[in-house]
Amino acid sequence: MKKIYFFGLAMVLLSFTSCSKYGYVRLNYPQAPVVSLPDNVNDIVVVNRSLTKEEDKNSEAIEAITTGEIAGSDKLASDEAIKGVFDGLQNNSHLKIIIPDTLRMFGTGTRQTPDRLSWEQVSRICNTANADMLLVLETFDSNSDLLRSAVADQVNAVITTGKPSARFPTQARIDVRSYWRLYDPANQTISDHFQQTYFMDFNLINGLPPLNALHETAYAAGQDYVSRFLPSYYRVKRDMYKKGKGADKRQFEMGWRSAEVAKWNDAIEIWKNIVNDFGSKSAGRAALNIAVAYEVLGDTELALEWAQRAYRDYGDDLSRDYAKILLRRKNLEL
Repeated sequence: MKKIYFFGLAMVLLSFTSCSKYGYVRLNYPQAPVVSLPDNVNDIVVVNRSLTKEEDKNSEAIEAITTGEIAGSDKLASDEAIKGVFDGLQNNSHLKIIIPDTLRMFGTGTRQTPDRLSWEQVSRICNTANADMLLVLETFDSNSDLLRSAVADQVNAVITTGKPSARFPTQARIDVRSYWRLYDPANQTISDHFQQTYFMDFNLINGLPPLNALHETAYAAGQDYVSRFLPSYYRVKRDMYKKGKGADKRQFEMGWRSAEVAKWNDAIEIWKNIVNDFGSKSAGRAALNIAVAYEVLGDTELALEWAQRAYRDYGDDLSRDYAKILLRRKNLEL
């Protein structure tokens, strides 16, 4: 599996009761991406197939009026979704998105999903762009609930009070509905297909949503889709020792106080001095804390080494299960 690229990790150091020998730190733990790609995939070319043919313009205009969108606005907004995909992977993954000179293709221009592209066509596009896979925005359609909600409010007011409401909407919800396909020409398989509905709320300005509301929503939808290729995170707790034993007690607590103010490297040096002190009664505890500190700093390899050492050399009970957790994390990051 390709190496996972991590975002910044937010850590909050907390402790149990002041008299307890235990404390803990919370940090973000990665989950594998929803979409896992083969190791040899690095470059993905993306095209916009959601456009309407010229002869279908009249039907598109009718739909635009009835759904509250501006006729023709989806053409540029769908390109914003492509930009969202491009920016969503920038600096966050080894994957590279390629936007070709010929970005657009004709599709249904509606929410109706078109047939798959032929593998000959997919291979031709990938070869031209020197890409490993082809990502296609197959459909893109936008709506605003401003018109519909206003009509519904007036109808409800007439039914309940016998007269129109003087209250006007203050917000509009813009939603985009997209369908994405990821073609793998090497294996002639669809590596991902995803029907997406994404919306954002906007405050009205002079009774209308901001001019860039649709573009913002489409861009955010593109970033939301491409997050399927990135790891997600959930919060985990790592137990640590707050207090040492014997002659090292005061020095051990100094390391803990350094950790409390996020001086993790200082804490590591203090705890290493305790580990290197032959005969120290706190060496196992210090080794476990060093392991946690390295995980906080993003070095899973060193964290695993110190957790294994804490259990192997000192028999620290917390370290045995912790080493297993770190081994799973290391395998996930490879």
